[in-house]
Formats: sequence, C-alpha cells, structure tokens
Amino acid sequence: MQPHTQPPLSRVPRERGHEITSLAEFDRVAATGSLSGYHLQSLDLSDRTFALLSTETVDSVFLGCVMEPDAAAKVRAGGALVFPPVPGLPFDPYRGALYAPDELYSGLFDAGYDATPDARAYRWYQETKATGDVVAGMLRSIHDDTVSDALDAHLAGARVVGVLGGHVMERGSAAYAGAARLGRRLSREGLTVATGGGPGAMEAANLGAYTAPFEDAALDTALELLAGTPHTGPSVTRWARAAFEVLRSRPGGGPSVAMPTWFYGHEPPNAFASHIAKYFVNALREEGLLARSNAGLVFLPGAAGTVQEVFDAATLNYYRTCGGPTPMVLVDRRHWTSELPAWPLLQTLSAGRPMASRIALVDSVDEVPEALTRLAAETASAEGR
Repeated sequence: MQPHTQPPLSRVPRERGHEITSLAEFDRVAATGSLSGYHLQSLDLSDRTFALLSTETVDSVFLGCVMEPDAAAKVRAGGALVFPPVPGLPFDPYRGALYAPDELYSGLFDAGYDATPDARAYRWYQETKATGDVVAGMLRSIHDDTVSDALDAHLAGARVVGVLGGHVMERGSAAYAGAARLGRRLSREGLTVATGGGPGAMEAANLGAYTAPFEDAALDTALELLAGTPHTGPSVTRWARAAFEVLRSRPGGGPSVAMPTWFYGHEPPNAFASHIAKYFVNALREEGLLARSNAGLVFLPGAAGTVQEVFDAATLNYYRTCGGPTPMVLVDRRHWTSELPAWPLLQTLSAGRPMASRIALVDSVDEVPEALTRLAAETASAEGR
C-alpha cells in the first residue's frame, strides 16, 4: 500500500505552501493583489471584505471561510471554488492545523469527558456512519486530508520514530514506566516520538517525550501521579484529568506527535502529545504513522492491533513501497516469540532479502536506541551509503 495521498480540492494543481491558514498570511498574500491558486482554510474573513473585493481569486479555493455575502459572491464570480462553513459540527472539516490536547479536551474539568469536542466528534461519527450519510462521509474525508496535510508540514525534515504498543498497558506498571523511559530517551537523542495517540503504551511514550527537557525525577513524579488512575475504565474523565494535572504541574514539556482515531471509541487521545493528528479513518492513521516513521519503528507488547501494525510495516519493508528502508525493533522476546509469535514469521519473510538487515528483537526498552542505530548503520552499508 502507498502512503495516503488524495487529490487537492482544486481545479488546478498547487504546490505545498499555497495554503493560507491565518489572517496574517491572508493579509500578506492579498497585498500582492492576487489569491489565485491559493487554498484558504477556516478563516473568518468578515473584516476583509475590501481586500476580497479588490483581489484576484481565479482558481482559489475557500474552505470553510466566513465572508460577507458581497465578498462571497465576488470571489465566486472571480473563479474561486467556495466550500461554505458547515454549522452544527463538533469539529472543523477544513482545519489547517493539528489538534492540541486542550482543544480536544475543552470542557473536561467543567462537564466531564462526554461534553468535550473529542467525545462529541466520536458520537457524530457513530451516528452518521450508521445512516450512511454521504455528505458526512465527504466531510470526514476532507477533514482527514487536511489533517494529513498539516501533519506533513509539521514533520518536514524531522527524524521520526514510531512507538507502537497495546492500549491495555496500565499506568503504574513496570511496562508503562519502561515505555515512558524509552520515549524520554528517544526524544533526548533528537528524535521525534510519534505514537498511535491512545492510552497504554502510546500514552507512556508521549509522556516520556513530554518530560524529556526536565530532570529525571520529573518522570518519576508524573508516574506516581498517574498510577492512581491506571486506565480509562471505568472513567475516561478521571483518566484524562489525571494527565492534565501532570501537565499543569510541569508546563512546557517536550514535543511529540500522536495519531489517534475516532474509529476506536474506547481509545480517547492521550494528553501528552503536543501535536495530535486525529482521524476518522483508522486505515489512514495506521498507514500514515508507519510511512512517516522514517527513523524506525518500535513495537512494544500488544494484541491484535499491534500485530497488524507489525505486519503492515513488514509489508512496506518487504516491497520497499515507502522508498528508504525503515528499521523495525520488537521489544520483549517472550511476547513476540511465545505469546504472539510474530518474530519467527518476520524472520522467515526476511530470509535472503534486504529486509533482514532492518529487523531486530530485543529483551527490553533499554536496548532499543542501540538497536535502531545498528539497524540504520547496517541498512546504510547495504545500500552503499
């Protein structure tokens, strides 16, 4: 499978960088007298009527922009394609930026998780999916495409390590603490930690990246605070509030990326990733995470979802469909050879192929950074670089 791409919503191709997502960008471009070929996303242009009336807009695309009627009529007549705002949605389908934890969890402390934009978007998704609403399907597709575009812009030039693992890993466990230490170490080594964005192993890795700029004791303190609410059940509200208490006690932590999905209602996003690319379509989320992890993939113990991700990544490496090879490190020998024996199958698949130099099995998270470095060096040597 190829990484997710979707034709831009325009009658003419456009280059990256032709999106306008802020009023400052709008003012700069409009001052040139032409918005031709630009995509404008989710802007309130009510106070920019004069600029719109005096600016060329042929082949422009206005996605969810608020405009006065005269301005909207003029840009349409000038050759622009206009997608109007959609009232009543719990999300913005035309957004031009990634989510932040505060945005998805707005209202958490006042009214609980069920009142947050994240929970409301999930309910909307379930309702519209059940009815087969074609307009809702279109809005979901537009949303996911704009999120992918924002994610690519954010990760441009970054060395990304994907950390994957089960959502059932509980706060307070040794495995959770180990995953957090791994996220911290990878972040301190200059890598961008990216996860599936849910609870368990995913949250732990994002937590570790968040605490990376602080003294080591900061992670220990955070782990102690979180241990009182081990998992999302029976209360997502208490689970999420505990995370925000950690954030409030130590603001200004390190960055990381999360890619959760509304497909799984039982996996609310964790609050420790600074940038969240949340999707309606789970396949885009999973394939996108694997394809963007250009510095390697780490698979912590997990169940069906993690096994699927292991072999999705193996398929990409086997056929080399994402360009350069991606190192894969599986953590916990017993889990991957006895409980869920994915490792023997990976070895069989890779025998006699370049993929063999891209996979490793280690006993603990402490061995992961060295394994990633070794696999990268072996791959570079095999490629003659």
